[in-house]
Amino acid sequence: MGSLHRIAVLCGLTAVLATSVAQAEDWKVAKEQDGIKVSLADFPGSDYKSYQGVTLMKTTIANLRALQEDVSGACAWIYECKSQKLLKHEGDQSWTYTQFNTPWPVTSRDSVLHITTVEGADGSLTRNLEGLPKYIPEEKGFVRVTQVKGFWKFVPEGDQVEVTYQVHTEPGGSVPAMVANKFVVDAPFNTLKALKERAEK
Repeated sequence: MGSLHRIAVLCGLTAVLATSVAQAEDWKVAKEQDGIKVSLADFPGSDYKSYQGVTLMKTTIANLRALQEDVSGACAWIYECKSQKLLKHEGDQSWTYTQFNTPWPVTSRDSVLHITTVEGADGSLTRNLEGLPKYIPEEKGFVRVTQVKGFWKFVPEGDQVEVTYQVHTEPGGSVPAMVANKFVVDAPFNTLKALKERAEK
């Protein structure tokens, strides 16, 4: 039985490792410019791709955290953000409401996010993002984003910070493929570029 158990464990580990490698290989680089790399991946059961932006910033994690926790001020560097406000803050959790600009003829979107901040033993900081579309009533003139799942991760690298911004979104309503495909590249790239400019001042 001991040998069988060891074989089963080994097979399980092999399957896990194989899955991790496969997932890692699913990301395809879509844009690499100004030190920012944007990659896309298919999301099971969705017409919309997940996006991931990675860059290095000459700043501190404390500074990045402050920029992110200034909820209304963060709208200045979040791509196509029209307005943003804090709904609730409780310990390491916060709830935010954001309105977004969208290109004609797409109706403007809004979203409610639940953000959980986790400090790592290695000095890293992760801010997990989860959409809560039913948290507050829908606003007239906006289509509520039905699903958001992702994170911000800040990892210290000497005198720099590696910043990863990864998200999958279901925008709700009808969005032309051309608009959606452009957004998943422009959103991480422009958000990281604008954040970098502020963080490195």
